[in-house]
Amino acid sequence: MPDPNALFRHLPAVSSLVDSDSWAGLALPIELRAMISREVVAEVRAAIAQGALGDADAVAAATVRALAARVRTLRGPSLRPLLNGSGVLLHTNAGRAPLHAQAQAAAVAATSGYNSLELDPATGKRGSRHAHCRPLLRWLTGAQDAIVVNNGAAAVLLAVGAIARGRTVLVARSQLVEIGGGFRVPDVIATAGCRLVEVGTTNRVHLADYVKAIDVCAAAGEPVAAVLQVHRSNFALVGFATDPNLAEVAELAHAAGAQVVVDLGSGALGPLPVSPAALPDGSRPPAETTVQATVAAGADVVTWSGDQLLGGPQAGLCVGTAEAIGAMARDPLARAVRAGGLVLAALEATLRLHAHGRATELPALQQLHIGEAEVAVRADRWAAELRAHLPSPWQVQVLSAPAQVGGGTHPLLVLPSRVLTLAHPDWSAAQLTERALRADPPLLGRVVDDRFALDVRSLSAGMATAPDATVAQAMTLALVARALAGAA
Repeated sequence: MPDPNALFRHLPAVSSLVDSDSWAGLALPIELRAMISREVVAEVRAAIAQGALGDADAVAAATVRALAARVRTLRGPSLRPLLNGSGVLLHTNAGRAPLHAQAQAAAVAATSGYNSLELDPATGKRGSRHAHCRPLLRWLTGAQDAIVVNNGAAAVLLAVGAIARGRTVLVARSQLVEIGGGFRVPDVIATAGCRLVEVGTTNRVHLADYVKAIDVCAAAGEPVAAVLQVHRSNFALVGFATDPNLAEVAELAHAAGAQVVVDLGSGALGPLPVSPAALPDGSRPPAETTVQATVAAGADVVTWSGDQLLGGPQAGLCVGTAEAIGAMARDPLARAVRAGGLVLAALEATLRLHAHGRATELPALQQLHIGEAEVAVRADRWAAELRAHLPSPWQVQVLSAPAQVGGGTHPLLVLPSRVLTLAHPDWSAAQLTERALRADPPLLGRVVDDRFALDVRSLSAGMATAPDATVAQAMTLALVARALAGAA
């Protein structure tokens, strides 16, 4: 292991970094440059102490990288456009659903100056931000009332807390899930200040299990306040498994004075043009349920995310009975998790597209409705264009490969698709995958048959709503070619 004390002597002086040419073109106060330079030196010092740097050259290189990374932050945004060729249409790490052009325009228009976020123009008095999307959500789902918060997790937390804080919540063991980012149902219930009671077994839950749990809680003097049902967003329970019908659970809960909260995760507003993949015995799981069907089955609150199958911005959507939604709106947590004007404007525009029967124009949903034949034709055309863009010795081929809906939908929902596989003799598929992500814009792909691959469905999301789809496709392919050429 290198001697840290010897390497510490090779740390640059803060003053030398303050005067570095790396700042060229940035009119920054010397105080800011000094603060950043001290941060860089501290970072490299820590790397030396951990034995991560072996010699003076490594120290110098680490210093250059650390300073360059911070200069990049000052020169441009870290949240950058990305080309999604992963084959996951609603990719959480890539921002999920791209916004429709009308939603983008609505967000810009509403936030380019002052707006009527909490002002009622009809009276000149203070209004409610909840009023902006409430009518459309009510009409689209058949619910009595609606409220919008900043994300899906917040929606569940607010619903459970407002309805059952300090009291008992029943959850089937088969639905005590963990989804991305460490979102765990037991933790949410504890954070909401509720007591969790598990129902049934991991694979089989019967209505009688709910009856028993309700009776036991009542006998203990802790009556059940709510039953929470959670969508299995990222896994499937198949084989010897069963769940009771939601309508039966709701009837039982209501008879016991409890309310029913259902977290749908993705939250489809209509039937999807794709069915879950077949199980080993040849049968198929039920199709993705809709928000409307869940409301009709008797749920008091239904929550789902705005940036998944709805095709809008990140938001937590909540619809249900006037009593339950009213309790959520009055809860102190509602203010902490409320949505801003930019989100509400984009969301209202997205909901209006659904109301007008134009949901298939939304970028992510549009890709669900493209037939396999059209995808194949597009793939062949794009492959030919990429071959023209990319110099020898690049190789471009078209392969059949499934795409996934992603974003918390049924995990077995897959779509027939095509991938453009690309190979270069100097780079492995893993190396191309890594280098493509470093391009400008970053290019997200995956490995198929040991080749770097770009899915045609996910790569083209949003093109159909561009002012000129042909130009949009040409520009995208040019960016892909530039990213790959730069990667190699």
